[in-house]
Amino acid sequence: MPKGTDTDKASLVRHIREALRVELAAAERVARDTAEAANHPEARPENDKDTRKIELSYLAAGQAARARELEVAIAVLGSLPLRAFGGEDPLEVGALVELDVDGKSQRVFIVPAGGGTKLRDAGAEISVVTAQSPLGQALVGRTVGESFELEVAGRRREIEITSVE
Repeated sequence: MPKGTDTDKASLVRHIREALRVELAAAERVARDTAEAANHPEARPENDKDTRKIELSYLAAGQAARARELEVAIAVLGSLPLRAFGGEDPLEVGALVELDVDGKSQRVFIVPAGGGTKLRDAGAEISVVTAQSPLGQALVGRTVGESFELEVAGRRREIEITSVE
């Protein structure tokens, strides 16, 4: 990170967990509403080819499963050990990394859940990636100063790890 930057990783994790809680509430609401719709008298099949009730039941089960996944993700993030990384330390979950991607600066926070979330810190955007994502897989185990290529959206990108905290 640039000199003088001291990002509060615990605060970043709280923001990720809050975003996941919002998603969890929506998933639970959709699961509940869909289950109620599946059991509504109007969902009763009109003939042997009518699959509305079965489809609604599958949808409700899928939303309930998503809600359970989100609950686990929130719990995992709550127990994430946060530590400072030095330039010689191999990157792993918990690292807040600054990258040079084709000449543009980008910050990423490697965490076990919540990938795709965008955070702001002192006006700068931080992308949340999991260690299982293509970028996360490419970063884990590397150190500051290393460069590599990664295909993103069909384009090869040159990525250099410039700093870590």
